[in-house]
Amino acid sequence: LGGICGSDLGNISFKSSPAMEPFGSFPAVLGHEILGRVTEVGPEMDPGLVGQRVVVDPMIHCDVRGHAPEAWCPSCRAGLHGTCEMAGEEGSVEVGGKVLSPGATIGYHADLPGGWGQSLIAHERQLFPVPEALDDRIAVLVEPMSIGVHAVLRSRALSSPGPILVIGSGAIAFSAIWALRTLGYEGHLVAQAKRPHEVALAKALGADETVTPGDEARSALVATGARAYMPMVGGEVYAGGGYDMVFDCVGSPSSLTQSLRSTAARGSIVLLGCAGQMPKLDLTFLWARELDLQGYVVYGREDWKGGAPHTFEITMDRMVADGDRLSGLVTHVFPLDQYKDGLRAAYNHRESKAVKVVLEP
Repeated sequence: LGGICGSDLGNISFKSSPAMEPFGSFPAVLGHEILGRVTEVGPEMDPGLVGQRVVVDPMIHCDVRGHAPEAWCPSCRAGLHGTCEMAGEEGSVEVGGKVLSPGATIGYHADLPGGWGQSLIAHERQLFPVPEALDDRIAVLVEPMSIGVHAVLRSRALSSPGPILVIGSGAIAFSAIWALRTLGYEGHLVAQAKRPHEVALAKALGADETVTPGDEARSALVATGARAYMPMVGGEVYAGGGYDMVFDCVGSPSSLTQSLRSTAARGSIVLLGCAGQMPKLDLTFLWARELDLQGYVVYGREDWKGGAPHTFEITMDRMVADGDRLSGLVTHVFPLDQYKDGLRAAYNHRESKAVKVVLEP
């Protein structure tokens, strides 16, 4: 199975920033949310892996590029290969008779096709066996759910007194809500979602309160103790109260404006939406409220329960224990040859009510 991500839609529609273009290579088979089954292994691999159901970490580590450990970049040495600093360079290993092309991730790589195809090749360190207890429709969510898990673990969210606001109605927003609750956040959690089925999902995943954008969101902010003021020019601003943390899982000018104006003094904004170019974004409250703005991307080694497991391992452990709440996230499954219908459902999610659309070879 291969999931359709919002970043895929943004790139296909040319709405994403071109800033990351040097860290991909094309033509490419898309798809970085991957659940598969091992059909063949290299001569130095355990043949017992054949037939194993696995999820794939699509981010390309210096090890995957063929570099010796002493030549790994600082990010890869730290176990945070999602920010590999060699992504813009050719590798040392050959694939298909040629040196590995530049690229940060499977799915945006000329030599490493993604999950929207019949087959793919991956390095052993990218494969994570899936517990038998996990249904395919839950297991295919490991990659997007791990983004929320990584952000919660790397930020101070688990020690936040609250309240916390999560903005967004897509899979990443739902991953943040689920991660906060399944990893142990016990404070007040507000989710901002637009449509009834999204509101229901947010509640099922652990939100104490749900609001729609606009008047409901404003009322919830005022309920925290925020006082509203109207400047001579521009929109309403606030002082006092506010959210200790805001997870912005949209990354648009309007969501970032809301985040900046809704976060309490010395609070934190966690940016998970793929924010790009934003003309005229007013950053006044970043300095005026001494806010902490944190961006997170993908996953890696985490400081968790005295060890350093990969985010995928933590996510799957929590899915086994607490995965039932995720059952409503995969809303559509299309055969691979109907990928156009799958993309249409994902693009037109207001009409289709899609949350996560998956392609099945």
